[in-house]
Amino acid sequence: MQLHLMIIDICKKYSKKTAIYDQATGKDISYEKLLLASLLLKNRFNRYRSNYIGIMVPTSAGCMLSIIGALMAGKIPVMINYSTGARENSIYAQEKCSFKTIITSKKLLAKLNIDPVKGMVFLEDIMAEITITEKIKALLKTKLPAGVIKSSVHNGREDDTSVILFTSGSEKEPKAVQLSHRNIRHNLLNLPDIIDVNNKDVFAGTLPLFHVFGLTTNFWLPLSLGCSIVTHANPLEYRKIVESIMKYKITVLIGTPTFFFGYSNRSEPGNLSSVRYAIAGADKVPEKLYEQFNRDHGIEILEGYGATETSPVISVNTPDFNKPGSIGKPLPGVRVKILDRETDEELPANREGKIVVKGDLVMKGYLGDLEETSLHIHNGWYDTGDMGVLDDDGFLWHRGRLKRFVKIGGEMISLVKVENELSKLLPEDVICCVVDVPNLSKGSEIVAAVATGEIDQKKILKQLKKKLPAIAVPKEFYVIEDIPLMGGGKVAFRSVEKICRDMQNKDDVDLES
Repeated sequence: MQLHLMIIDICKKYSKKTAIYDQATGKDISYEKLLLASLLLKNRFNRYRSNYIGIMVPTSAGCMLSIIGALMAGKIPVMINYSTGARENSIYAQEKCSFKTIITSKKLLAKLNIDPVKGMVFLEDIMAEITITEKIKALLKTKLPAGVIKSSVHNGREDDTSVILFTSGSEKEPKAVQLSHRNIRHNLLNLPDIIDVNNKDVFAGTLPLFHVFGLTTNFWLPLSLGCSIVTHANPLEYRKIVESIMKYKITVLIGTPTFFFGYSNRSEPGNLSSVRYAIAGADKVPEKLYEQFNRDHGIEILEGYGATETSPVISVNTPDFNKPGSIGKPLPGVRVKILDRETDEELPANREGKIVVKGDLVMKGYLGDLEETSLHIHNGWYDTGDMGVLDDDGFLWHRGRLKRFVKIGGEMISLVKVENELSKLLPEDVICCVVDVPNLSKGSEIVAAVATGEIDQKKILKQLKKKLPAIAVPKEFYVIEDIPLMGGGKVAFRSVEKICRDMQNKDDVDLES
């Protein structure tokens, strides 16, 4: 079944229940109203010619309704990242997918302080232009049986594309990932089988929907279960989110380690007592974050793992099967193999190699890029580009992106491992990022970027030398007031590398003068 058809069933079943507590507008939207608004937007979106329609709206009811309305109209939502170059990303998406119309909001453009791109249509204007007649017709339609409503919207196959999402473009230009309805439904069907989430749960909707982590776990998953979602447009408003957790008794909190640090640092013991599940992904969870959350809130963070190309969840720890430090067991229906980095030979348990994945969660491919698709998918197996280990119990352990390994003195050094060891030695309120900065005179060097905080570098280096080989110990520490993040909450490594490189060059100039 396609995602929007599933939502019609859910809206009919839980019609009077609140689907979205929208913090951007202060409005509570029931499932009945969600269906009504989606049908109204569907009628408006029918007017646009292209099969694709851009959506650039922060996490809110407006964004969620736009996605559902687009699918009902037979359009494929193209989710646009507004956190890193909104204008450039909009134009790139239009050219890549050959469409013009982008649904956005006046409030967002004002906040970003940018002019509209040609083809942008404001959600506020669309809603204001809807006539009383349109509203009455759509309202009457919501009273009909689910099967009749379904027959009035777009119907297609599960293998049809349900969304276009863009990769970060950290190595090359961003790739347009095509995820089908089947891809995303794999997560929706299997996650509740291993983590006991149900229609009584209240989800925090804090992650941006232009990233698959937010799209699947903060939007489609809770709606597919008939849950309520408390949406926050800005995931960095940690105190406001903590206040929402207390006010709405949020039970499921899903985010990145950076966001969990933020919640922990802006809350008091007892503030998060309603939370049943705290699930982290997108980056490695530092050991001190586990300890901090457990100590202050009595909550054990469950770490998971995924990728844009896998819709996203590949594996996750659960209350019943949890090995802190691992990224959990693969979801039902997901096959995982570890391959030798050089020969692609399948490796036995406890041997480190490339992580490859197979199952209904694997994307259809990159839009308009057969070469990149064929490089990443072989006989249905998706090469994640990550290094890892499967242990004897079937738990997956992440060793870092292959590109986050650096070869020094003939040895492969994991920057993630260096980060983990360094993180243990830093004060709780200090976060770090370890990068490889090329040095013209010395070759590659490992350096550490540390967010603002008082640290005893000599003492930390002395302790690190006991934990790591000498070539893996950072050669320099650079203090950065705010370590730059990407829109989804992951560390922006390229930006950190540039800052460290600039600071290193400045130091070299100072020494020469």
